[in-house]
This record gives sequence, structure tokens and C-alpha cells, in this order.
Amino acid sequence: MTAPNLRYVWTVFLCLWFMMTGALQAHADATKPLNDTAGKAAVETTKPAEEEKPTGDVSLAVLSKYYSKGAELSRSSAVIQPSMTIGYNGFTANLWGSLDTSPYQTPANLTRKNTWSETDITLSYSKTLGMVNLGAGYSYFAYNPPYDGAARPDDQQEVNATVGLNLLLNPTLTVYKMFDKGRRWYIQMGVSYVFEFNKVVSLKLAGTGGYLIGGDAGSASEARFDDNANQTTDKYNAFLDGVLTASLPVKVTDRITITPTASYAFPLGTGAKNYMQGNGMETVTKSTDRASSFLFGGVIMSFGF
Repeated sequence: MTAPNLRYVWTVFLCLWFMMTGALQAHADATKPLNDTAGKAAVETTKPAEEEKPTGDVSLAVLSKYYSKGAELSRSSAVIQPSMTIGYNGFTANLWGSLDTSPYQTPANLTRKNTWSETDITLSYSKTLGMVNLGAGYSYFAYNPPYDGAARPDDQQEVNATVGLNLLLNPTLTVYKMFDKGRRWYIQMGVSYVFEFNKVVSLKLAGTGGYLIGGDAGSASEARFDDNANQTTDKYNAFLDGVLTASLPVKVTDRITITPTASYAFPLGTGAKNYMQGNGMETVTKSTDRASSFLFGGVIMSFGF
């Protein structure tokens, strides 16, 4: 997957499940007499490989902000994001949604203050080859109007490719290519590490850096912004955002996990700061008064089966 100025290739989140093969074991038959012509009969048994079963996960995230790929997508409200994933033999299917409990753009005279803003469907495949993890996926993003009477945003489609290494910091590189109405490339590099305190509690630290290549300068999500955070006629082509995340998974049972999480998103350069201010949600007199970095978090409850 290439573009004229594409320099990096990145990783997206995908689930990996593979079956373990049975081990071969040999043992002697001690019941044979010592004068047996073979001396001692050797019997080798092979344990058949365990058949892989479908897996699944249902989760519910309650977060203080919806943030994705350099964009602030909610403000001053909690977002509730349910998710359901089914996996089998490297293939996964995920259904995800987002409910904004108080949309920032909602006119004050409307009584309905919450809206189902987005529904995503993602199909993916992943495979491990030695120390290398490979993956690919397709996503469809269906958007709803932010409030009654507002225009319905265009739906989007996206494909991605991922490569990761089973090393100390689990480095990953993922490329996202949006098509349909959007044409941008988003490349994300990431590292992570897990401190396992015991069988119940662990601490996961993760960091990512994103690079955006816009394909349509007419779209605010793909255009460059000037030092006054005003949209220009140029396409964005630079590093965009960094995100640092700390999460604390707590295994309540073998199937139930509760994970408090906190993230800090920030621009990677002056151009990125202008972009994040220009695409911000806050209504202010000057675009440069909008925030360009965001601290947010919440809790994720999941049930695996």
C-alpha cells in the first residue's frame, strides 16, 4: 500500500488467537520381559492438536472524551462506547458504537441532549510468523447527525495493514488508508509494555505517534491550518499527534475485567498544533484559543467468552 509521499507503515489493533500444537512424548513399556527380542519396547504417542474454538468479547467503555487520530470528537460530556468482538482462527469481526451524552454542537433550545453518533463495523485477519505479527483489516464508519435537524455526515470506509514484533516494547507500525468520501493516509507507530503485579492486577503503558497525509485539502480533516488555526488550501503532510496511555486491568474473574484508563494526546509540532486547534470542538472567538492537547480517561468493563 503506497502513496507518492508515504514514508511509514503502521499497525492497527487486531486480536490474535492461535491454537497450541500437542507435544510428542516417548516412553518405554515396563511390562515387557527383559529377554524380549527388542530388549525393551518403545511406545511413542502423539497428542493431537487441540481444536481451536471461537472466542468473543463484549465490552463497555465510559470515557470523558472521544478522541481519534488527532481529532477531538466530543467535548464536555461523557461518551459511552459498547463493543462486541468475535474471533476464530485469526479472523475477527467487531461491532462498535459511540453515544455522546451531551453533544457539544447541540443547540441550547433542544431538549434531547444525547445522540448515538457513530457505528463501526471492522473485519480483520492476523497471523504470527515467528516473532513477527501481521494483520490487515477493513472498517466501515456510519455517522449520525450530531442533533435533530443537522446534516448527516458522510459515511467513510478504511483499510489497514499492520506489522508488529514480539520484542521487549512490542513495536508496531500500522497504515490506515481512508477511501470513499475521505482519501487520507494515517500512519501510526506504537510501543507498549505490561507490568504484571500478580494474576489479578497489571499495569500497561503505551505510546503512539501518528503521521497524516491528506488527500483532499477541501476537507478540514485532511487540510493544513495556518498559525491562526484557519484552514488553508494545502493538504496536510506531517507528523500529527502523540498519545500516552496508562491502564490498569483488574481481572475480577477469569472472564470479567475492569480497566481504569487515562490518556494524554498532544501535537507533534507547530503544524500539528494548528491542525488540532482548527479541528477542535470548542466554540471560541479565535481558533487559536482552542485546546491542542487533551487529557481524558475513564473505565472499560469487558466480558470474555
